[in-house]
Amino acid sequence: MRLVLKRQDDLLKKVEEISGENVFACYQCGKCSAGCPMSTEMDLLPNQVIRLLQLGANEQLLDCRTIWLCASCFTCTARCPKGVSLTRLMEGVRLVLLRTTKEDQVSPKEMEKEFLPQVALISALRKFTT
Repeated sequence: MRLVLKRQDDLLKKVEEISGENVFACYQCGKCSAGCPMSTEMDLLPNQVIRLLQLGANEQLLDCRTIWLCASCFTCTARCPKGVSLTRLMEGVRLVLLRTTKEDQVSPKEMEKEFLPQVALISALRKFTT
């Protein structure tokens, strides 16, 4: 599935607004990727997700599986020397993707199966219980 955003920086602006994080605070040290328990299953490493946001590579970012595989364990946040919460950024990307999907284009059953993996639900649960 591909989304076309009006401007290249629309995704970045929306994700930063939702997450409250500054994507450009990351200087790509890779500590988030080194500590991520899910990195072996991801098609992009966590620091690559931030880099794609920084570069405005929206299409590649929205097509990756990594944003759905993030376990929201906050290991990346704890390891980041700049205090960037990659967990919040991943959640922001997921929310932008879910909010821009037209309900009339996708049936509710397909949306549930394709866009609402359990990790997204667990992420929301952790966000509101920590």
